[in-house]
Order: sequence, then structure tokens, then C-alpha cells
Amino acid sequence: MKVLVVIPARYGSHRFPGKPLHPLRRRDGSAAPLIEWTWRAGVAAAGAENVVVATDDERIARVAKGFGARVALTPEGCRNGTERCTAALAAIGPDGWGGDAEIVVNLQGDSPLVPPEMIHALLAAFDDPATAVATPCIRCDEAQARLVLDECAAGRIGGTCVVARGDGTAAYFSKRPIPFGAPSAMPLRLHVGLYAYRRAALDRYVALGPCELELAEGLEQLRFIHAGLPVTLVDVPAPPGGLWEVNNPEDVRVVEEMLPQG
Repeated sequence: MKVLVVIPARYGSHRFPGKPLHPLRRRDGSAAPLIEWTWRAGVAAAGAENVVVATDDERIARVAKGFGARVALTPEGCRNGTERCTAALAAIGPDGWGGDAEIVVNLQGDSPLVPPEMIHALLAAFDDPATAVATPCIRCDEAQARLVLDECAAGRIGGTCVVARGDGTAAYFSKRPIPFGAPSAMPLRLHVGLYAYRRAALDRYVALGPCELELAEGLEQLRFIHAGLPVTLVDVPAPPGGLWEVNNPEDVRVVEEMLPQG
């Protein structure tokens, strides 16, 4: 399968404007913008030639080109990263490198800690021809579950949770800890901001348009759930150094502590 990793990045985040260009600093003092750390994660999994930053912002495009990334300029009207992946394919064109990819990986620009093994595990789900969309999740240990619950209690988004159907597909995603009885009755499953799609699923997604669930939760993947399109969940282990997304300015400190050193 030919794979293209697309990193959607927009400047105008409501909770954290300019987030892709915010510097993240390792303990040794070295720093790079968030979008570069995420690009490095994509390159580690798929190689630089198979990774593209998709943005509608010239500032992000300029910085990305400066550290060596391929860039696809996409329209401002993209509602979310999944729509921006489709727009990136259109910008590249069928004859451009990656424009004919069979599987598209959506590595969200605020997820710099995703290890290559997680992307590889996600792609392995497509060995099953019935898989149209796949996304990973982590069964939280007690400490990570407590961090998610504490963030929620403080009024911040500490990650997205998912519950599964019996067949291993997603039943629902929420920015609140779900189900209610977790983690005492069952583990919290923390959704990782990473998706892979077959081209037909991407086309269907855009044709459907937004739904009420997606808008209410602010979670793009709920469009698939609302339409009855199965989203395969891939259980993956938590990376040794931990995993966290940069959703809020407060997350910068947490993620900096988890960045690979040296």
C-alpha cells in the first residue's frame, strides 16, 4: 500500500492561537516549533518524502519549508484535519508525489509524541480489506487515568476518551472521561490524535458534511460514527516516555517533559 502522512496545521486554534509555531524546548535547551516536532514524528515512521504539512497559513508554510518539510497549501474553509487531508490530496494532484496514496494517515499537528510503532500498528489494520478508517487508543493505567480526570475537574481538556463496541469498532468519542464508571469499573481508553483512511472513506466523509454530534463535542471523527461508518480501534501500548497532546497552553510544559532527549 502506498501511504501518505498528512499533518494538518492551522494557526487559528480557539484555545491556543498560533499553536503550531509555539516553541517546545527539551531539557538540554534545544527548541523547535511544535509543527517541526510533529513532522519529525511522521518522518520517523514514513520517511520525509511521504510526509506533507497541510496548512492554509503562509506563516506555518514558511516555517515548515524552512526545516525541510513538503507543504500543501489548503483552503481556509476546511472545518477540521480530516477535511484538510482531502484538500491536501487535491492540492498535490494525482500526478504529484503522494497524490495517488491508497492510505492517508492524519497525524494531527499537536501530536509530537506519536512513536513510529504506533503509526505502523495503525497501518497493519488495513491488512483487513474491511477496514476503512482506523485510529489508535491506549488503555490508561491508574496514573494516566488520574491525570485525565484531574484535567477534566480543572475545566481543561485532558485528552479524548473512546468506548468500544464488541466488534472492536468505536461506539463513541468524548472530551469527557467515559464511561462514567471508569477507571474503577473498567479502564479509561484514551484516544490518540491519529487516523488512517482509505481514499473512499475520505471522499465519503467530505460528502457527508458536519453533523450535530461532531459540532457538539468538537471531534471530527464523530461524523463517521453518526453516519454508521465503522472506525476500527487499534489498541496500542503507551510509549515509554508517555503520550500527551498540546490542546492548551498548559500542555506545553507536560509535553516538553516527554520530548525525546538528545
